[in-house]
Amino acid sequence: MKQAYLLTGPPGVGKTTLIKGAISAVEQKAGGFYTREIRKQGVRQGFEIVTLDGASAILASVDFHGPHRVSKYGVMVDNLDNVGVAALRWATRECNIIVVDEIGKMELFSLAFREAVLEALDSGKKLLGTIMLAPHPWADRLKRDPRVEVVMVSRTDQQRVAQELQGWLRGD
Repeated sequence: MKQAYLLTGPPGVGKTTLIKGAISAVEQKAGGFYTREIRKQGVRQGFEIVTLDGASAILASVDFHGPHRVSKYGVMVDNLDNVGVAALRWATRECNIIVVDEIGKMELFSLAFREAVLEALDSGKKLLGTIMLAPHPWADRLKRDPRVEVVMVSRTDQQRVAQELQGWLRGD
């Protein structure tokens, strides 16, 4: 059984929903974070980091004009480091399951984030997350790591993936 289970696939197929459902169905201590869209009047304005214990911070916004950009979004690397990376490091020390949603272009601007993901993988604990579908040198190396199972998610196979995820978390 692989130590890390990373979901990939196009946006909107339910990767984050699968992770939230799997975590809520097991009785193991989990920590880390997920990302969610920030919308105003139905229009996406950015992304927010939300830790499993309820802390949050803006990850990216159309209104932020810093040096790190993905499409129309300015990425707030300091917020990722202060909230997301801190949550990953805490989960690596204190939890059975480490959640990182997601390993994507925005997050990969942070060297501390990359280090925290590798620390989580090196911890021997279960790492559950999502990873970008598009090619990226660092993400591609992680996908090839022998400890990592990468699972493609589509709209039609959600039930199968959910069952696999829950079995993996239980140690089946």
